[in-house]
Amino acid sequence: MQPQVKLRAVRLVEALGSWAVGGSGVAAARGRAGGAGYDPGLADQAGNLLSGAPEAALQVLEAQYGGILSDSASVLVVCRQYTPGNAGNGTGGTTVDVRLSSAQPLWRVTALHPAQPGPAATTLGSAARAVLASDAITLPPAGRADVLSGNIHDSALTALLTLARSHRVELSVVRSGHPIDVFGTTRPSDHPKGRAFDVWRIDGHAVVDPAAPRSLTEGFMRAAAAAGSYNVGGPWQLSGAGFFSDDTHHDHVHVGFNY
Repeated sequence: MQPQVKLRAVRLVEALGSWAVGGSGVAAARGRAGGAGYDPGLADQAGNLLSGAPEAALQVLEAQYGGILSDSASVLVVCRQYTPGNAGNGTGGTTVDVRLSSAQPLWRVTALHPAQPGPAATTLGSAARAVLASDAITLPPAGRADVLSGNIHDSALTALLTLARSHRVELSVVRSGHPIDVFGTTRPSDHPKGRAFDVWRIDGHAVVDPAAPRSLTEGFMRAAAAAGSYNVGGPWQLSGAGFFSDDTHHDHVHVGFNY
């Protein structure tokens, strides 16, 4: 909808989460933020993007709207971070809810909210274990940690497994890293409750890509409803109860549950 808004969010996360040898720490991150044209104080909100690792490289996997209004936005920057300790297994990374407000000539980043998935559970249910083991489900770092935490409801996990029988599903956001309330409202989102997930790519086709078959996305949305979702959002308004579309959901399919 407004690509430059996403670009502003992504460039800051890239600047904060990547550094050469000698560039670790908050002070150095402030310098990188300022050098990239952002408020250096935003580095103080970077959370687990920063570490004591001697060097780091950050790969943005997806930038998705958490909300987009005329004068404010939330961009969920989903990223993987490679450091000497995790370069081989790709376990590092997070999702950062980047808040912006409209300004000229460029939108201004006002706050960062990195994901906080919580510790891994000592035991997991069968649905969570099956999601983690599935070759058809790709979870980003924060999303994987969400499932490992044991805080995702079986309603969402079971539906995800059902969808994965017919599709290769790549998730952007599960629980953490998403706004607490539906953006621009005081209505609680289902994500922080562990009752929703967002899908940004289906069978190798990004939902936001104009070349992606519309029939694929629409069919997936209807399959999500059939799998038990009461609230399915996407790029188009479908007929029937439980479907919605708005500017925020032109780049992903939201699948929510009320139990």
